[in-house]
Amino acid sequence: MTSLDKPTTEDTSAAAARAVTEAALFEAFGGVRGMVETVLPGLLFVSIYTVNKDLHMSAIAALAVALVMVVVRLVMKDTVKHAFSGVFGVAFGVVFAMMTGNAKDFYLPGMLYTLGLALAYIVTAMAGVPLIGLMLGPVFKENLSWRTRNPGRKKAYTKASWAWGLILLGKSAILFPLYWWADTTQLGWVLVALKIPPFLLAVYLTWVFLAKAPPPIDVFAEMEAEERAEEERRAAASAGE
Repeated sequence: MTSLDKPTTEDTSAAAARAVTEAALFEAFGGVRGMVETVLPGLLFVSIYTVNKDLHMSAIAALAVALVMVVVRLVMKDTVKHAFSGVFGVAFGVVFAMMTGNAKDFYLPGMLYTLGLALAYIVTAMAGVPLIGLMLGPVFKENLSWRTRNPGRKKAYTKASWAWGLILLGKSAILFPLYWWADTTQLGWVLVALKIPPFLLAVYLTWVFLAKAPPPIDVFAEMEAEERAEEERRAAASAGE
């Protein structure tokens, strides 16, 4: 292998940064298992409703499978934030549908949440505090250091927040007309079909933006270094006395 063939330190650092970014995104958004937990309750609801048009059976089945997924995570001592968010989403949908007697209202809370989240991404990006940065900062151990000390990462987070906001707005633009004009099964199957692809696109764009950005500033490591330095100063002062 010639010197030209050997990986440079810069290449190695870039590869390490990409690996860290992939791991952080996987953790933040739940990975494959999180996607399954997001899709399965709605898929079960629309499948049962398509067959027998029974709102109560469909709603109970969706809520039951969401609760089972939480129990499985608890038994395995795994993080439950994604499963719990799924349970709350399904529970709100069940309450709405039961109160109105309209099976389409099972999907309404989730649709409103998607629209609200889209607006939050866009508004925070415009305000200079992109939501993606607020979400991923602690995962990367940089907290809010990207706002004032790392402009390259702030720019990447802003681009990612715009991407999430516009993708979710596009999803809402498809679903809300269907809520008014389509029947429950049509809305349900379209909603299930749109669960994963927009999410994967947004995650991929986030990865692209962050992989090209400067590495995060590890503020936790900085605080630990400051604490060690302070302890060393105190020890030196005590020895001098």
